[in-house]
Amino acid sequence: MRDLTRNDLGQLTLTLDDGSTHVGIVPVRAYPLSAPDEGVSLMNTDSHEVAWIDRLSDLPAAWRQLLEGELAVRELTPQVTALLEVSSFSTPSTWTVDTDRGRTSFVLKSEDDIRRLGDGRLLIHSAQGLNFGIADRTRLDKHSRKLLERFL
Repeated sequence: MRDLTRNDLGQLTLTLDDGSTHVGIVPVRAYPLSAPDEGVSLMNTDSHEVAWIDRLSDLPAAWRQLLEGELAVRELTPQVTALLEVSSFSTPSTWTVDTDRGRTSFVLKSEDDIRRLGDGRLLIHSAQGLNFGIADRTRLDKHSRKLLERFL
């Protein structure tokens, strides 16, 4: 790895030794409970691994802070169980949702803030910097699926 930064949109940007740049990098711990400092995969927006980190503690402090901050947000992701309403079908819009942690509202700045993770899973990044997950969009109720489909 040559460089790891956060761009103006708040996305992690990774530049590899070969000069290739990957925007929207998502860090994923291999063993989040048993070895949180070991084995972190850096995934691109297509969910393909572009880099592997043996130990977070071996990284420069600035890179480690970026990754640990991103991991902290990612690992505490409320799961959306129902979409109750959206203020507008254009963005930005305010979404009111039920999650596994209770009812909340957040602002979706752009449709690009909804990331498809495969197998019906979605990761929604709010304007407030929080991530919300949907484990399987096909299992949402009909009203929720109808609202969600307007943004996909």
